[in-house]
Amino acid sequence: MNTLDLIQSARETLQLEQEALASLQARLDNTFADACQLILSCKGRVVVMGMGKSGHIGNKIAATLASTGTPSYFVHPAEASHGDIGMVTSADVVLALSNSGTTPEILSLLPVLSRIGVKLISITGRKESVLAQTADINLNASVDREACPLNLAPTTSTTVALALGDALAMALLKARGFTADDFAFSHPGGNLGKRLLLKVQDVMHKDTTIPVVNEQSPVTSALIEMSAKKLGMTTVTDYKGNISGVFTDGDLRRVIDREVNLQEEKVANVMTTNFKSIKHTAMASAAARLMEEHAIYSLVVLDDQRQLAGIVTMHDLLQANVL
Repeated sequence: MNTLDLIQSARETLQLEQEALASLQARLDNTFADACQLILSCKGRVVVMGMGKSGHIGNKIAATLASTGTPSYFVHPAEASHGDIGMVTSADVVLALSNSGTTPEILSLLPVLSRIGVKLISITGRKESVLAQTADINLNASVDREACPLNLAPTTSTTVALALGDALAMALLKARGFTADDFAFSHPGGNLGKRLLLKVQDVMHKDTTIPVVNEQSPVTSALIEMSAKKLGMTTVTDYKGNISGVFTDGDLRRVIDREVNLQEEKVANVMTTNFKSIKHTAMASAAARLMEEHAIYSLVVLDDQRQLAGIVTMHDLLQANVL
């Protein structure tokens, strides 16, 4: 096959799968809504089962459900026959995938599932199959043909089953009112979770790491504090300890341009008084937006009494993978 033949083959595959998905969309009916309602009323977990390629699809569906507000896990049907069926309780809903609807490992579990009293939803390609007929609810995932030229390898059928699983997960997500914050709690290790969960107080410099000088100090004292704390700035406080300004690298450049005597000039006379600040309980992502909006490298962090609580820098947010 030459390059054009390979590209044409790919396009034919995608066309077949696209047509199958369009057909699936057109035949969705109240049965789909019934499946959603059954899962929403479930007091336990959604237990997903499938063999072979259906098992791989089932694993992904279980993971998608679990991460979008529907507690779920995958149980291998063959292992279920050898003890893992003990994971299933009467409070659960079983979601079984089988394109043929005749997978022996799943059919052998049907009497046990019935005895447990668990509700069963099936996703099959044959609505007249044993699994489809036995299930409380059957979702029709039939396709006219596989994208495989031999019409053998599960391709179109697995795409349709996966899409149907995604459709279930998204409908349930909306029904539960699942939010971006909820999603972040399910993904605390990912960048999205960090952006949505981390607060400024989790990443800021605090206590003795905060650069501070008194406003009556000479500029040289501010320079020494800036060098020691390595944040490119220092906060400036009045005689009561309240923050009255900041002195930054930019302020230093302006002082040098004016040829000011750094040992005699008080920092209060050259500091920035209209500095940007953020509350310690604000989201770290909000600090990032504020710094980007005003093209600044650091922010003063204030507590609930608007007292100095810390300093957060762009580098801190980069290290925490907030950006």
